[in-house]
Amino acid sequence: MKKFDTEIRLSREMSLMDTTLIGVGAMIGAGIFVLTGIAAGVAGPALILAFLLSGFVALFTAMSYAELGSCYHDAGGGYLWVKEGLPKWNGFLAGWMSWFAHAVACSVYALGFGAYFDQVLQEIGVVIPAWSFVSPVKLTAVVISLFIAYVNFRGASETGKLGGIVTLTKIFILAIFIAFGLQVLFTRLDWQAALTPFMPHGFGGVMSAMGLTFIAFEGYEVIAQCSEEVRNPRKNIPRAVFLSLIIVVPIYLLVALTALVSVHPGGLTPWDYLAEHKETALVEVSKNFFIGGGIMLLFGGLISTISALNATVYSSSRVAFAMGRDRNFPGLFSKIHPQRATPHWAILVTLVIIVLMAVTLPIEDVASAASIMFLLLFLQVNIAMIRLRKLRPDLDRGFKAPLFPWLTIFGIVMLLAVAAYMVEFSPVAWIVTAVWIAIGLVIYKVYASEREVVHAQKVRALERLESKQYRILVAISKRELIADLSAVAAAIARKHHGEVLFLYVIEVEQGESLVVNEPERVAALGLVQEAAESLRDTGIPTRTLVQISRRVSQGIVDTVEEEECNFVILGRRKRPSFLARIFTSAIDSIVHESPCEVAVLHGKLPESGVGRLLLPFGSDIHARLALELAPALSESFKCDSEVRVVFEPQVPSAAREQQIRNIKTLVSENGFQTQISAIHDRDIVSGVLQNTNKSDLIVMGGHTGDFVKLLLGRSLGEEITEQAECPVLWVREFEEREPFWISIFKPLRKEEQ
Repeated sequence: MKKFDTEIRLSREMSLMDTTLIGVGAMIGAGIFVLTGIAAGVAGPALILAFLLSGFVALFTAMSYAELGSCYHDAGGGYLWVKEGLPKWNGFLAGWMSWFAHAVACSVYALGFGAYFDQVLQEIGVVIPAWSFVSPVKLTAVVISLFIAYVNFRGASETGKLGGIVTLTKIFILAIFIAFGLQVLFTRLDWQAALTPFMPHGFGGVMSAMGLTFIAFEGYEVIAQCSEEVRNPRKNIPRAVFLSLIIVVPIYLLVALTALVSVHPGGLTPWDYLAEHKETALVEVSKNFFIGGGIMLLFGGLISTISALNATVYSSSRVAFAMGRDRNFPGLFSKIHPQRATPHWAILVTLVIIVLMAVTLPIEDVASAASIMFLLLFLQVNIAMIRLRKLRPDLDRGFKAPLFPWLTIFGIVMLLAVAAYMVEFSPVAWIVTAVWIAIGLVIYKVYASEREVVHAQKVRALERLESKQYRILVAISKRELIADLSAVAAAIARKHHGEVLFLYVIEVEQGESLVVNEPERVAALGLVQEAAESLRDTGIPTRTLVQISRRVSQGIVDTVEEEECNFVILGRRKRPSFLARIFTSAIDSIVHESPCEVAVLHGKLPESGVGRLLLPFGSDIHARLALELAPALSESFKCDSEVRVVFEPQVPSAAREQQIRNIKTLVSENGFQTQISAIHDRDIVSGVLQNTNKSDLIVMGGHTGDFVKLLLGRSLGEEITEQAECPVLWVREFEEREPFWISIFKPLRKEEQ
């Protein structure tokens, strides 16, 4: 049977200082370098107040992150907590929004890099021509996004000591900027004039600036993302969250203050001067401090944007990868590159979003869209914290938010208020946000919700297999199948100490009452009782069940789920007619979707008994399941067995020898005494068939055949089954199904089954 996956944990090597630097580095990133000038134009001198109030808003949500991070010590952060504390659709939406928010933040950082790099080129006299409607800044943003995506594909990322060095470098550069700015402040007699009027655009400008720059305050969530690697996370996660805010907020306030009082705007107000220079405003200010000051800020901006872009591409693609692994996204997102061991498809799709946002929207709208997403994500985290305080009082909380729930509720109100003010500042950002959320809800409704249920069923089934709780369902349809299906079920149950449930489904037409006549009910009861009687002397626990359903297939699936069966055994004619193939394939397609393993016996076992067992072995998980079941069948039927390894013609000899060694290891692990040989025929089907003339039963892994494949093509397994003289037992490991539309467009191919 399938072995349950071993849990893999990350080593806890990060100290409190390491964890705090991660949060500080995520906050003192591209946001403060790129958005200060733009935000100054929105709020005027009240930018200082905007940063202060944003710090308070961040503090209320930080309390929720500190509390939940102190008791949940696995990687996942807000996405994990929302899934735990709120209805399922909230969990999906949290991941959906987190993915988009991080991707859009990447667009901001890429545009910031483009602006700083363009400034460098201007300093050395190089001009990049515009390409169509794409400006040089946007073109550079696309190029750096492609480069960083490639770096992430290669597997390189900003981690450990390198991340700490970059963070300290950014702090050092800003400290020099602040020091020279304060010197100007203390020596300039009219510095108050630079801050008058304090609110030129009213309090609405303050709120808009808060929303625009909020992505500069969300970095502490990265601390929760790395919780699995932190020493003593119960205490160090809350400490790191609050320490990072204590370090960052004063730096932001001082940067805003010194930027406003240090400029020489000519005929403009200081805030209009800063707004005019937008992303590179701090560079223009620092040029007035000392020779090389502009170069210093350019260097700081470049390393900030590129390190933030690298880390955020990593984070964004990992959110998409996690949602693919949780079956909220198509399985493509959870694919790992075989050589690079990176989620290459998740990185590619994330890159498409980054480039699309960077090219189509101004940086103000891009930053606003990212901030709105983070505001709404934090809103859900706060609500989840309130819910989890009531639902899970048993959690060992290293920190508890004070004045619960009032401070948290106030934080929720503030988040909503800031997000609401963004409607006036950037309607485009809210339209993008609303469209993205609407798309997410549609995807959840038509795709993710169903896949999530199936995945949860699979996990429960694997847990039962791991704990040796085998429950085998045998679907009986005809009397002549009882003996053979019972023999297969008994072999598996005896080996694994399982229970057998015999099921007969009575089908009632649509529109008719779910009531059956007495003769039909008696006949059904007689069949399942006869099946149970065949195992009376084996000592195997046996139960019987008659299910009344609109469809036989649905009755089988319902019973699998309600009785928590982890193995289903079915019977099918050896060479069914075309119409019979269509009918039985519909049953198999639905059973294929059940969260359990399936065995389908094609044909009847020989009356003289099974003397020789043959296993054609491919390389998929279904063939492995066949090998795991073979010892039970061999022991029960008291027969000889042989494993025949199937190779495609182009497989080199070295790979064949390695495959044989792998098979021997698997055979040994399953305690199986058998001969092992290889099939070298160029035609795999004929190669297998020429070895079946002396066999009484073939056991092979493979699909039982679904409707689309049955009509449009046949697998190797189907060809072997139809041409072999002896009966064939197909076994199929549980695989989470793909949507119907994917199965139609997926290229049909011959399968090694």
